[in-house]
Amino acid sequence: MTRISLCAALLALAACAQAPQTPQEAPVVDAVVPNSDLIRPKLRPAGLGRVVPKAARTVEEFDVTTAEERQEAAAVPAAAVEAKLGLTVASLGDPTQAGFWIKTPLVKSAGKGRVVYPGSGKSVQVDLIPIEGESSAGSRLSLAAFRIIEAPLTELPEVEVFSGG
Repeated sequence: MTRISLCAALLALAACAQAPQTPQEAPVVDAVVPNSDLIRPKLRPAGLGRVVPKAARTVEEFDVTTAEERQEAAAVPAAAVEAKLGLTVASLGDPTQAGFWIKTPLVKSAGKGRVVYPGSGKSVQVDLIPIEGESSAGSRLSLAAFRIIEAPLTELPEVEVFSGG
C-alpha cells in the first residue's frame, strides 16, 4: 500500500514538473473574446421604462409608479366588457419589475384585465401575462397592484381576475 502511495505521489510530482514555469512558456491559443455585452445581461428598465434603484429597501422605493398612474390604474372602467377568469392566490411578484401586472395561468395570451381583492373591495387594471401551470397554481401580482388593492404584502391573498376592460 505504501508503494502505491509513493508511486502516485511521484507521478503527481512529475506532472507538475512538465507544466510551463513562466507565462512565456505557456502555449498561445487563439481565443475569441465575446463582446462584453454578451457576457452579462444588460440592465433593462422595469415595466413602464423605469429602473428601480439598486439601493431600494422600502415599498415606496421599489414602487416607481407615479400618483397619476396609480389613480388611472385604480379607476374602474365604465361599461367595460369583462369576463371573469376566476379566483387565484396571489403572491408578490418581482418588486423590481414596475407597473401594474399579474402573471397568471388563468390566461393563455397577454392582454388587459382587472384584479379585485374582495378583502378591501378595491380593484386595479393590470396587464395579464400568461405563465405555465394549472389554473389553480397561483399567480404573481406586481407590487404596485398590491398597493392599489390594499392587499397585505406579507400574505397570499385570494383575488378575482377579469379579462377585458
